[in-house]
Amino acid sequence: MLMPEPTVFNWEDSITADQAAQVIALAIKQDLIGNRPALLLHNMTMLSQKIKHLHSYFPPQTLHALAIKSNPLVAVLQFAVAYGMGLEAASIEEVELARAANCPAERIVYDSPAKTRDEIAKALAWGVTINADNFEELERIDNILAESPNTSSLIGLRINPQIGHGSISILSVSGQYSKFGVPITERRAEITAAFLRFTWLRGLHMHIGSQGIVKEQIAEATALIFQLRDEIHAKLGEARIISIDIGGGLPWRYRPDEPVTTPQDLAKILAKSVPQAWQDNIRLVTEYGRAIQAGCGFAASRVEYLKTDSVRRTAVIHFGADLMMRKVYHPNDWHHQISVLDCDANLKTGNEELHTIVGPLCFGGDILAENVKLPRIEEGDWIVLHDTGAYTLSLWSRHCNRGLPPVLGYITEPLQLNVLFPGETSKDIVRFWSNPDLKTASREIKL
Repeated sequence: MLMPEPTVFNWEDSITADQAAQVIALAIKQDLIGNRPALLLHNMTMLSQKIKHLHSYFPPQTLHALAIKSNPLVAVLQFAVAYGMGLEAASIEEVELARAANCPAERIVYDSPAKTRDEIAKALAWGVTINADNFEELERIDNILAESPNTSSLIGLRINPQIGHGSISILSVSGQYSKFGVPITERRAEITAAFLRFTWLRGLHMHIGSQGIVKEQIAEATALIFQLRDEIHAKLGEARIISIDIGGGLPWRYRPDEPVTTPQDLAKILAKSVPQAWQDNIRLVTEYGRAIQAGCGFAASRVEYLKTDSVRRTAVIHFGADLMMRKVYHPNDWHHQISVLDCDANLKTGNEELHTIVGPLCFGGDILAENVKLPRIEEGDWIVLHDTGAYTLSLWSRHCNRGLPPVLGYITEPLQLNVLFPGETSKDIVRFWSNPDLKTASREIKL
């Protein structure tokens, strides 16, 4: 679905309430919603612009690998690949998603910290880039290569630069201890020894965290990795390390008053502090997901019930901790702007009252917003949650077994809609939890 592109683009832009209202109104008019009470929408024009913007500020040999875990829809992945993106996979299943999206093997980056021997063998046979998480994984790779040496895979080792946490500790993975990678301080000599021993090892990888990381931390960690590369090359007597993967972590602005870190900002500080990253003899790799996709999407739900009591109005909608898991469980770390549309998708303004927005799941904490001032909400209205293009659908919870919502993609200039994912029905949920090969209906099931 390639399309005309808008003439004006700013990296920090996200979908406004007026734009969301226009898209939902068209979806209603074209009967693309049907009786589904909730849906997700993705601005594909904005996605294409973000991809082009990202490419324009980094060296031309950079591989930008979109993190599949941020949004695993194959239609979105195919679109990104068509615009020159690679794909970063955190599991063998995500490698399969990348292959289903027709991503060339040399543009797939496989980063799981828990790769099995069979999964490693598959990845090597397919020729995808593999970043090993630890020395033990290097041993497994070496054993597999001893039996099947023919592979085009570029293999790297993940390093923990140990530069400290960001503002969201559970998303930070570069403290003195991390579950990921080899710590650069304590194991430095062993890292060099691994490159001396394994002649097929040609890359270094790092990822210091997701939201809550600032560009100065990324630059500091990148400089440490390039210093390590120089030390290893001095020991090897050759420049064998041809790929440096600096991971993801570029943050997104969920609140209007938050600062924005653009690719241009990061590229500027990297070019100044780590000029080696811009040399022709290195393949720089990035793994951004949230920064590219979050602002490209929004979620919309009908208000199923509007309940009132003496102090507040409570809107019951069809998204909660199933879609907005991090928002519900860590509300202080996550924020999403909320807009209100009437039943025909006209934007509501003014006449603000205190409301609480709650989800459909069966526990008391399934609350998206508490005591927030919003235009007066009525049953049948639409609640729009902004900046949901990343780490929402991919974190979907099966609690209460509600089906995944449909996802519509749209392009602008002129506005056109397509179904990217039809959503799940009740039959899909039954099929998900069923074993079609178990054909007995007796009271004593023999497994």
